[in-house]
Amino acid sequence: MAMSAEEIEQTIRAAFPDAQIQVEDLAGDGDHYACEVVSEVFRGIPRVKQHKLVYDAFGGRVGTELHALAVKTRTPD
Repeated sequence: MAMSAEEIEQTIRAAFPDAQIQVEDLAGDGDHYACEVVSEVFRGIPRVKQHKLVYDAFGGRVGTELHALAVKTRTPD
């Protein structure tokens, strides 16, 4: 069963409670999503590691329940 945009946001929020999160269904099919996560947690951390932290929040669900997720991360302005 695929994850909804709301489930994706809840999963990210559990890992990054302070984050501003936007989730977009890219194809309208419930399988291909993009998200932007803005969090102070990312300050001083290389972008690749920031993305890994987001993917890690999903455990083994990426590629199964969550088919595709494009991640954009940044720190607050």
